[in-house]
Amino acid sequence: MAAPALLIFGVFALIPLFGVVALSFVHWDGLGDITWAGFDNWQTALTDPVSRNALWLTVQLTILCVAFQAPVSLLLGVFLAGRQRHRAFLGVLFFLPLLFSSAAVAITFTALLDPNFGAGSALNVALLSQNWLGDPDLALFVVVFVIGWSFIPFHTLLYQAGTRQIPKELYEAARIDGAGPFDQFFRITLPMLKYTIVTSTTLMTVGSLTYFDLIFVLTGGGPGNATRVLPLDMYLTGFRSYDMGRASVLALVLIAVGLAIALGLNRITGTSRMGGRGEGI
Repeated sequence: MAAPALLIFGVFALIPLFGVVALSFVHWDGLGDITWAGFDNWQTALTDPVSRNALWLTVQLTILCVAFQAPVSLLLGVFLAGRQRHRAFLGVLFFLPLLFSSAAVAITFTALLDPNFGAGSALNVALLSQNWLGDPDLALFVVVFVIGWSFIPFHTLLYQAGTRQIPKELYEAARIDGAGPFDQFFRITLPMLKYTIVTSTTLMTVGSLTYFDLIFVLTGGGPGNATRVLPLDMYLTGFRSYDMGRASVLALVLIAVGLAIALGLNRITGTSRMGGRGEGI
C-alpha cells in the first residue's frame, strides 16, 4: 500500500536531491557546458561573506518568527476555542489571511508601508510614514511581522483544535477546587497542549528556513542585504549570478540545517515517544 507514495517520494524528492548533490561539485551556468569543480563551490559558498550573512539572517528570522508567532497563536487559539458566537465571527476574520497568496500579501504591504503613498501618508501619521522597507534596521522586523500576519492563522487553528480536545471535566474539577482562569491556563491548558506546541513550533522553525516568495516580493533581499536570507540568496546566486553549483551548495546547507533542527526538536521534546493526551491524568 505504501509503494505508490514511496515511488512519488523517490521521483520528486530523492532523485532531485541527488541531482543537487551532483551539481554542488560542478561549474554550470544553467545553459552552457558542465565542468568538474570538486570542492571549489563548497569552499566559495562557505567562505562568502554574503552567504554567511544570509545564514545568520536566516537564524535571526527563525528566532524572531517563533518568538512572535508562538505566543500570539497560542493565545488566539485558546481564545477562539470557546463556543461564544462572537468568537466564531472573530475566528472568520482571523483566518482570512490563510486565503491570500504570499505574493498578494507582499504587494499589499509594500503599498501600505510606502512612505510617500502608503497608509501613514494617507492618515498623516508621522510614525507610520517611516521608510519601513528601506531602513536596514527596520526591514527584517517588518518581514517578521508580515510573515506572522500570514501564518499565525494556521497555527491558531492548530491550537484551537488542540484546546477543544481537552476534556471539560478537568476545567470543571479545577473550578470546584477554586482555580481561576490563569491557574487553569497554566496548569491544565498548557500541559495538555504539549504536543500541539511541539508540532506548531517545529512547523514554524522549519518553515522559517523556506520563506522565499514573500520576502522576494516584499524587499527583494534589500535594502542592501538586510533581508537576503538563505533561500533568497540561493535563488539569486543560481538565477541572477548563473552559478548553479554554488546555489546547490546553499540548498544542501539549507536542507542540512532544516533536518538538524527538526531532529533536534524531536529529540529534545521526546515527540518520538508520544503517549495519549490523557496520559498521567
